Amino acid sequence: MPQYIIAVKPGSSQEKIVQTGDNEYTVYLRAKPHDGEANTALIKLLSKHFNVPKTSVTITRGAKSHVKTIEF
Repeated sequence: MPQYIIAVKPGSSQEKIVQTGDNEYTVYLRAKPHDGEANTALIKLLSKHFNVPKTSVTITRGAKSHVKTIEF
């Protein structure tokens, strides 16, 4: 499975994904990092961007961090 390093910026004014390296991205989310809202929004946005089901997106490392490792 490919792994991606995601730097999450919660509380942004817009939602967007910016590629910063081969498998590295910065994701700007409107959701706040409260009660897992940002993680839920991240999974939704990544599944839409990469055209994969939400159930296939897994946070493997950094669930409570701004830098996460994601697998599809």
